[in-house]
Amino acid sequence: MFTGIITDIGAVLSNVPSDAGRRLAIRCAYDPDSIDIGASICCAGACMTVVDKGHGDAGEGWFAVDVSPESLGRTTIGDWREATRINLERSLAIGAELGGHIVTGHIDGIARIVERAEEGDAVRFTIEAPAQLARFIATKGSVALDGTSLTVNTVVENRFTVMLIPHSLTVTTWGERAAGDNLNLEVDLMARYAARLMDHQPPDED
Repeated sequence: MFTGIITDIGAVLSNVPSDAGRRLAIRCAYDPDSIDIGASICCAGACMTVVDKGHGDAGEGWFAVDVSPESLGRTTIGDWREATRINLERSLAIGAELGGHIVTGHIDGIARIVERAEEGDAVRFTIEAPAQLARFIATKGSVALDGTSLTVNTVVENRFTVMLIPHSLTVTTWGERAAGDNLNLEVDLMARYAARLMDHQPPDED
């Protein structure tokens, strides 16, 4: 479980075939000694299991994850190359502050940036969601994009907007984002359950 509050920007060191699909090594600022094998780390919104870790020649930390074909097809991970920068978040510890919203790290689909508009020091992004996911996105609701917990400002059909303040642009990969970029999208868990309940309401009785 995660909160959508990014704690590091990692970079892909390698992306090679493995028996599971692909194995990625990711450079990070986390101390590898504090990461357990089998631990979960949210990588650009996708929950990944640590299968290896260590220190590089320059002393920087890194960890490795295996990515299945299903995850490669459902997320942007298949497009990652060496030096691709990604948002990272370690799993939520019991008693820790829940600063964003509940994020599972299970990607629902790939969204696309339609427009980037500078508004003073902030930036407004217009995002296009897959049509089948648009029903879960509501004004003032929460959404996770590339692992970042964001508040939805407006919704028109399958397009919505989010606002990134200067701090968020600096501590995440959002400062580098432009129109045409793809993003990992996870809709709000509560919205999904609410929609499921509405779909399965019993018929009215006379």
